Amino acid sequence: MRILMIQPNYHCGGAEIAGNWPPSWAAYIGGSLKAAGYTNIKFIDAMTEDLPDDVLAEIIRKNQPDVVMASAITPMIYKAQDTLRIAKKSNPTCKTILGGIHPTFMYNQILTESPEIDYIVRGEGEEIVVNLMNAIAAGSDLKDRKDILGIAYMEDGKVVATPAHPPIKNLDGLTPDWSVLDWDKYIYIPLNCRVAVPNFARGCPFTCRFCSQWKFWRTYRVRHPKKFVDEIETLVKDHKVGFFILADEEPTINRDKFVAMCQELIDRKLDVHWGINTRVTDILRDAHLLPFYRKAGLVHISLGTEAATQMNLDRFRKETTMEENKRAIDMIKAAGMVAEAQFIMGLENESPKTIEETFNLARYWDADMVNWNMYTPWPFSELFEELGDKVEVRDYSKYNFVTPIMQPDEMDREDVLKGVLRSYARYYMRKSFLDYPFIKDPFKRKYMMGCLKAFLKMTATQRFYDIGRVKRKGFHTEVDLGFDQSKIVSKEELARIKAAKQVQVDEDFGTVTACGAPRDLEVSACGAPRDLPSIEQTPDGNIAARGMKI
Repeated sequence: MRILMIQPNYHCGGAEIAGNWPPSWAAYIGGSLKAAGYTNIKFIDAMTEDLPDDVLAEIIRKNQPDVVMASAITPMIYKAQDTLRIAKKSNPTCKTILGGIHPTFMYNQILTESPEIDYIVRGEGEEIVVNLMNAIAAGSDLKDRKDILGIAYMEDGKVVATPAHPPIKNLDGLTPDWSVLDWDKYIYIPLNCRVAVPNFARGCPFTCRFCSQWKFWRTYRVRHPKKFVDEIETLVKDHKVGFFILADEEPTINRDKFVAMCQELIDRKLDVHWGINTRVTDILRDAHLLPFYRKAGLVHISLGTEAATQMNLDRFRKETTMEENKRAIDMIKAAGMVAEAQFIMGLENESPKTIEETFNLARYWDADMVNWNMYTPWPFSELFEELGDKVEVRDYSKYNFVTPIMQPDEMDREDVLKGVLRSYARYYMRKSFLDYPFIKDPFKRKYMMGCLKAFLKMTATQRFYDIGRVKRKGFHTEVDLGFDQSKIVSKEELARIKAAKQVQVDEDFGTVTACGAPRDLEVSACGAPRDLPSIEQTPDGNIAARGMKI
């Protein structure tokens, strides 16, 4: 069996500002296939290499794969469909498989639009892909596919979805093969070193209304700290990785395991730096541990602060307050780490006043870095259900955090983009001249100047935030958001779609909390009490008893 995995060639000027990110799905899926005996595997990163379609087609023709696989988040979905269309045209006998979060929920629409896709993998793919590949290798997939959990396909002109596959119980059984990646291509610009994006935990017990990760992963699970650091050691020693970012939604929920992982990194002296995304509440809970986290190599914490008003925080169901956000940022900075704040912009109530209020709040919080992300109405999120009849742009290629999708009541989308770009310019101009060069900590100063370098590089090439679409015309600025006009839906059509429930999502990926616990219990992920004592509160004051030593 010749298996070809492809990362679709999609770009939008968002996260790529910091460098090229390795597609971790290729390592995790490829590793599972190799562990199952499939060794003839090749990975093509068409995104990082920016491969045009004709070059990709020639690669497929040359390799003549039996199976071609791709993965897609929402803005990448059209390029993923194109990729598998090219595969089918270049090698008509190959089987095509698509996975990822968007196909998991939107398989009905995708299969209807793309007959060249043979199978969609729904949910965590490692076990499902092996089961499907075994059937393909045996030549029995057409006969046996109804018994393979977690897939969808077309049969007799109808979409068929088998029951959902259960979440992977033991994440320590994952066998990622990081050797499938060409590591010279994945450089983290701020530190000029190789970068990786491994998984420590999967799932999220929180239910933010704009997000769908908690539906996709379904339950919160954490790997054994020693086994995870084994993987980090492989990345550092075998692949010369100098920086990694945890792919987890919330890596700090299970504090004891996170602490044990940090201790393991300290004990092994791996000399690697890393970053995470986490919640404000976890930072406040772990205030006394932040210096310990920094000692373990954690240097960058991105916080889901999200909103500039308490009303929107409550609307998003973030379970935090404005002042808690400010305190968390101050604590991270005091511990010598980079504090990054995230704001969601471009909801239907956005106005010039709210954009300015958000900028002023960012100034007040004074985070080391700030991102203004455009609200992206995932068609499988709860907030989309609330706003669905106001979301006339259904061009998913623009659901990329840098393009305003919603039409605010008081301003044009183009003016939202202009306002956000102005906020970026003002904020980082001040940081560049009055902050970064004067940071006392040499490492943090180097890191922030590296971030500034990345920002300026992407801005000069007009790739940051896709600013090439903003053109000066005399005394005016014109913006071309680049929407596919065939995917702009009228109000009448929106009403018809809503009534017919034409956009269908897979609701098998339900709404349970971590470990299936009821939402009204005062427990956190995996049953840990929400009021865990801090280290100072433990009866004997023994820090090591909780799995760490400083």
